Amino acid sequence: ISLLLGTTITMSSNHWIMAWMGLEINTLAVLPLISKSHHPRAIEAATKYFLVQAAASALVLFSSMTNAWHTGQWDITQLTQPTSCLILTSAIAMKLGLVPFHFWFPEVLQGSPLTTGLLLSTIMKLPPITLLYMTSPSLNPTLLTTMAIFSTALGGWMGLNQTQIRKILAFSSISHLGWMVIIISYNPKLTLLNFYLYALMTTTVFLTMNSIKALKLSTLMTAWTKVPSLNAMLLLTLLSLAGLPPLTGFLPKWLIIQELTKQDMA
Repeated sequence: ISLLLGTTITMSSNHWIMAWMGLEINTLAVLPLISKSHHPRAIEAATKYFLVQAAASALVLFSSMTNAWHTGQWDITQLTQPTSCLILTSAIAMKLGLVPFHFWFPEVLQGSPLTTGLLLSTIMKLPPITLLYMTSPSLNPTLLTTMAIFSTALGGWMGLNQTQIRKILAFSSISHLGWMVIIISYNPKLTLLNFYLYALMTTTVFLTMNSIKALKLSTLMTAWTKVPSLNAMLLLTLLSLAGLPPLTGFLPKWLIIQELTKQDMA
Protein backbone atom coordinates (compact mmCIF):
# COMPACT_ATOMS: atom_id res chain seq x y z
CA ILE A 1 0.00 0.00 0.00
CA SER A 2 2.83 2.41 0.89
CA LEU A 3 4.51 1.64 -2.42
CA LEU A 4 1.38 2.58 -4.37
CA LEU A 5 0.80 5.60 -2.13
CA GLY A 6 4.36 6.94 -2.61
CA THR A 7 4.18 6.47 -6.37
CA THR A 8 0.79 8.17 -6.59
CA ILE A 9 1.87 11.12 -4.41
CA THR A 10 4.96 11.79 -6.55
CA MET A 11 3.10 11.41 -9.83
CA SER A 12 0.23 13.69 -8.88
CA SER A 13 2.16 16.44 -7.08
CA ASN A 14 2.91 19.95 -8.28
CA HIS A 15 4.98 20.91 -5.26
CA TRP A 16 8.59 19.75 -4.83
CA ILE A 17 8.12 18.85 -1.14
CA MET A 18 5.20 16.53 -2.00
CA ALA A 19 7.23 14.88 -4.76
CA TRP A 20 10.12 14.38 -2.36
CA MET A 21 7.76 12.93 0.26
CA GLY A 22 6.42 10.40 -2.27
CA LEU A 23 9.97 9.33 -3.17
CA GLU A 24 10.83 8.86 0.53
CA ILE A 25 7.68 6.79 1.22
CA ASN A 26 8.58 4.64 -1.80
CA THR A 27 12.14 4.03 -0.60
CA LEU A 28 11.05 3.08 2.91
CA ALA A 29 8.25 0.83 1.62
CA VAL A 30 10.57 -1.24 -0.57
CA LEU A 31 13.29 -1.81 2.06
CA PRO A 32 11.42 -4.59 3.95
CA LEU A 33 10.61 -6.22 0.60
CA ILE A 34 14.33 -6.44 -0.27
CA SER A 35 15.46 -7.66 3.14
CA LYS A 36 12.60 -10.05 3.98
CA SER A 37 14.68 -13.19 3.37
CA HIS A 38 17.15 -12.15 6.16
CA HIS A 39 20.02 -13.45 4.05
CA PRO A 40 23.23 -11.39 4.52
CA ARG A 41 23.25 -10.55 0.80
CA ALA A 42 19.65 -9.29 1.00
CA ILE A 43 20.50 -7.10 4.01
CA GLU A 44 23.52 -5.74 2.13
CA ALA A 45 21.33 -5.01 -0.91
CA ALA A 46 18.77 -3.20 1.28
CA THR A 47 21.52 -1.09 2.89
CA LYS A 48 23.00 -0.15 -0.50
CA TYR A 49 19.55 0.70 -1.81
CA PHE A 50 18.74 2.85 1.21
CA LEU A 51 22.01 4.82 1.07
CA VAL A 52 21.75 5.56 -2.66
CA GLN A 53 18.08 6.52 -2.55
CA ALA A 54 18.54 8.69 0.55
CA ALA A 55 21.41 10.54 -1.13
CA ALA A 56 19.35 11.01 -4.31
CA SER A 57 16.33 12.27 -2.31
CA ALA A 58 18.57 14.74 -0.49
CA LEU A 59 19.83 16.00 -3.85
CA VAL A 60 16.24 16.39 -5.11
CA LEU A 61 15.43 18.45 -2.04
CA PHE A 62 18.63 20.50 -2.39
CA SER A 63 17.95 21.17 -6.07
CA SER A 64 14.36 22.29 -5.41
CA MET A 65 15.47 24.50 -2.51
CA THR A 66 18.13 26.18 -4.66
CA ASN A 67 15.51 26.75 -7.35
CA ALA A 68 12.99 28.13 -4.82
CA TRP A 69 15.71 30.40 -3.40
CA HIS A 70 16.39 31.89 -6.85
CA THR A 71 12.86 31.99 -8.29
CA GLY A 72 10.66 32.14 -5.17
CA GLN A 73 8.41 29.22 -6.15
CA TRP A 74 8.14 25.48 -5.50
CA ASP A 75 6.31 24.48 -8.69
CA ILE A 76 7.88 21.37 -10.31
CA THR A 77 7.35 22.62 -13.88
CA GLN A 78 9.05 25.97 -13.14
CA LEU A 79 12.59 24.63 -12.70
CA THR A 80 14.58 27.44 -14.33
CA GLN A 81 17.83 27.78 -12.37
CA PRO A 82 20.66 26.01 -14.33
CA THR A 83 22.47 24.72 -11.21
CA SER A 84 19.20 23.24 -9.90
CA CYS A 85 18.67 21.53 -13.25
CA LEU A 86 22.12 19.90 -13.10
CA ILE A 87 21.65 18.75 -9.49
CA LEU A 88 18.19 17.39 -10.30
CA THR A 89 19.47 15.52 -13.37
CA SER A 90 22.14 13.79 -11.29
CA ALA A 91 19.63 13.05 -8.49
CA ILE A 92 17.18 11.41 -10.90
CA ALA A 93 20.03 9.54 -12.63
CA MET A 94 20.95 8.21 -9.18
CA LYS A 95 17.34 7.20 -8.47
CA LEU A 96 17.01 5.41 -11.81
CA GLY A 97 20.48 3.88 -11.99
CA LEU A 98 21.76 5.72 -15.06
CA VAL A 99 25.48 5.72 -15.86
CA PRO A 100 27.61 6.96 -14.00
CA PHE A 101 25.36 6.26 -10.98
CA HIS A 102 24.49 2.70 -12.05
CA PHE A 103 26.75 0.61 -9.80
CA TRP A 104 24.17 0.02 -7.07
CA PHE A 105 21.44 -1.35 -9.32
CA PRO A 106 22.82 -4.79 -10.41
CA GLU A 107 24.04 -5.42 -6.84
CA VAL A 108 20.68 -4.57 -5.27
CA LEU A 109 18.75 -6.59 -7.85
CA GLN A 110 21.06 -9.58 -7.31
CA GLY A 111 20.41 -9.47 -3.56
CA SER A 112 16.61 -9.21 -3.89
CA PRO A 113 14.00 -11.92 -4.57
CA LEU A 114 12.63 -12.02 -8.14
CA THR A 115 9.29 -10.43 -7.23
CA THR A 116 11.03 -7.52 -5.46
CA GLY A 117 13.39 -7.26 -8.43
CA LEU A 118 10.31 -6.83 -10.61
CA LEU A 119 9.05 -3.97 -8.40
CA LEU A 120 12.49 -2.32 -8.44
CA SER A 121 12.69 -2.52 -12.23
CA THR A 122 9.19 -1.24 -12.98
CA ILE A 123 7.15 0.57 -10.29
CA MET A 124 10.16 2.13 -8.54
CA LYS A 125 11.27 3.70 -11.83
CA LEU A 126 7.91 5.40 -12.39
CA PRO A 127 8.16 8.36 -9.92
CA PRO A 128 11.66 9.50 -11.07
CA ILE A 129 10.61 9.18 -14.74
CA THR A 130 7.50 11.27 -13.96
CA LEU A 131 9.70 13.99 -12.43
CA LEU A 132 11.98 13.82 -15.47
CA TYR A 133 8.92 14.13 -17.72
CA MET A 134 7.63 17.19 -15.87
CA THR A 135 10.98 19.00 -15.80
CA SER A 136 12.23 17.86 -19.24
CA PRO A 137 11.89 21.26 -21.03
CA SER A 138 14.36 22.92 -18.66
CA LEU A 139 16.97 20.14 -18.35
CA ASN A 140 20.29 20.17 -20.21
CA PRO A 141 19.90 18.05 -23.39
CA THR A 142 23.67 17.56 -23.87
CA LEU A 143 24.09 16.09 -20.38
CA LEU A 144 21.04 13.84 -20.79
CA THR A 145 22.21 12.62 -24.21
CA THR A 146 25.72 11.85 -22.91
CA MET A 147 24.35 9.90 -19.94
CA ALA A 148 21.87 8.10 -22.17
CA ILE A 149 24.49 6.99 -24.73
CA PHE A 150 26.81 5.72 -22.00
CA SER A 151 23.93 3.91 -20.27
CA THR A 152 22.81 2.17 -23.45
CA ALA A 153 26.37 1.12 -24.34
CA LEU A 154 27.38 0.05 -20.84
CA GLY A 155 24.11 -1.79 -20.20
CA GLY A 156 24.69 -3.82 -23.35
CA TRP A 157 28.38 -4.53 -22.76
CA MET A 158 28.31 -5.37 -19.06
CA GLY A 159 25.31 -7.66 -19.48
CA LEU A 160 27.36 -9.89 -21.80
CA ASN A 161 29.66 -11.05 -19.04
CA GLN A 162 27.02 -12.25 -16.56
CA THR A 163 25.65 -15.66 -15.61
CA GLN A 164 23.16 -14.44 -13.00
CA ILE A 165 19.75 -13.72 -14.55
CA ARG A 166 18.91 -10.87 -12.17
CA LYS A 167 22.16 -9.06 -13.03
CA ILE A 168 21.51 -9.48 -16.76
CA LEU A 169 18.02 -8.02 -16.26
CA ALA A 170 19.52 -5.13 -14.26
CA PHE A 171 21.89 -4.26 -17.11
CA SER A 172 18.99 -4.62 -19.55
CA SER A 173 17.12 -2.07 -17.43
CA ILE A 174 20.09 0.36 -17.50
CA SER A 175 20.27 0.01 -21.27
CA HIS A 176 16.54 0.67 -21.75
CA LEU A 177 16.72 3.70 -19.45
CA GLY A 178 19.35 5.09 -21.81
CA TRP A 179 16.83 4.89 -24.67
CA MET A 180 14.19 6.59 -22.54
CA VAL A 181 16.41 9.44 -21.38
CA ILE A 182 17.90 10.27 -24.79
CA ILE A 183 14.50 11.24 -26.21
CA ILE A 184 13.00 13.00 -23.17
CA SER A 185 14.18 16.49 -24.22
CA TYR A 186 12.71 16.12 -27.71
CA ASN A 187 9.57 14.00 -27.36
CA PRO A 188 8.72 13.03 -23.76
CA LYS A 189 5.65 10.98 -24.83
CA LEU A 190 8.00 8.49 -26.51
CA THR A 191 9.81 8.07 -23.19
CA LEU A 192 6.52 7.08 -21.56
CA LEU A 193 5.65 4.70 -24.41
CA ASN A 194 9.07 3.08 -24.10
CA PHE A 195 8.67 2.79 -20.34
CA TYR A 196 5.21 1.19 -20.55
CA LEU A 197 6.32 -1.40 -23.09
CA TYR A 198 9.55 -2.07 -21.19
CA ALA A 199 7.59 -2.55 -17.94
CA LEU A 200 5.19 -4.96 -19.67
CA MET A 201 7.97 -7.09 -21.16
CA THR A 202 10.11 -7.08 -18.00
CA THR A 203 7.11 -8.12 -15.91
CA THR A 204 6.60 -11.09 -18.24
CA VAL A 205 10.27 -12.09 -17.96
CA PHE A 206 10.43 -11.76 -14.15
CA LEU A 207 7.18 -13.65 -13.57
CA THR A 208 8.27 -16.44 -15.95
CA MET A 209 11.64 -16.73 -14.17
CA ASN A 210 9.80 -16.78 -10.86
CA SER A 211 7.49 -19.61 -11.91
CA ILE A 212 10.32 -21.79 -13.28
CA LYS A 213 12.57 -20.76 -10.31
CA ALA A 214 15.45 -19.77 -12.59
CA LEU A 215 18.21 -17.61 -11.05
CA LYS A 216 21.18 -18.69 -13.20
CA LEU A 217 21.57 -19.18 -16.94
CA SER A 218 22.49 -22.83 -16.35
CA THR A 219 19.04 -23.40 -14.78
CA LEU A 220 17.45 -21.83 -17.83
CA MET A 221 19.21 -24.27 -20.17
CA THR A 222 17.27 -27.23 -18.79
CA ALA A 223 14.00 -25.36 -18.12
CA TRP A 224 12.43 -26.12 -21.52
CA THR A 225 11.84 -29.76 -20.52
CA LYS A 226 9.51 -28.70 -17.67
CA VAL A 227 7.16 -26.20 -19.36
CA PRO A 228 7.84 -25.95 -23.12
CA SER A 229 4.96 -23.51 -23.79
CA LEU A 230 6.12 -21.06 -21.12
CA ASN A 231 9.66 -21.26 -22.46
CA ALA A 232 8.52 -20.50 -26.01
CA MET A 233 6.76 -17.40 -24.67
CA LEU A 234 9.89 -16.42 -22.72
CA LEU A 235 11.95 -16.69 -25.93
CA LEU A 236 9.60 -14.32 -27.76
CA THR A 237 9.52 -11.88 -24.82
CA LEU A 238 13.32 -11.80 -24.60
CA LEU A 239 13.59 -11.16 -28.35
CA SER A 240 11.00 -8.39 -27.98
CA LEU A 241 12.98 -6.94 -25.05
CA ALA A 242 16.04 -6.96 -27.31
CA GLY A 243 14.07 -4.95 -29.90
CA LEU A 244 13.83 -7.43 -32.77
CA PRO A 245 11.80 -5.93 -35.67
CA PRO A 246 8.55 -7.92 -35.97
CA LEU A 247 7.98 -7.78 -32.18
CA THR A 248 6.59 -4.98 -29.98
CA GLY A 249 9.94 -4.06 -28.42
CA PHE A 250 11.13 -2.73 -31.78
CA LEU A 251 8.41 -0.05 -31.91
CA PRO A 252 9.81 2.40 -29.30
CA LYS A 253 13.36 2.05 -30.67
CA TRP A 254 12.17 2.71 -34.20
CA LEU A 255 10.17 5.78 -33.15
CA ILE A 256 13.04 7.10 -31.02
CA ILE A 257 15.57 6.73 -33.85
CA GLN A 258 13.08 8.40 -36.21
CA GLU A 259 12.65 11.33 -33.80
CA LEU A 260 16.41 11.63 -33.30
CA THR A 261 16.97 11.82 -37.07
CA LYS A 262 14.38 14.63 -37.20
CA GLN A 263 16.46 16.45 -34.58
CA ASP A 264 19.65 15.82 -36.65
CA MET A 265 21.01 13.74 -33.77
CA ALA A 266 21.40 10.32 -35.37
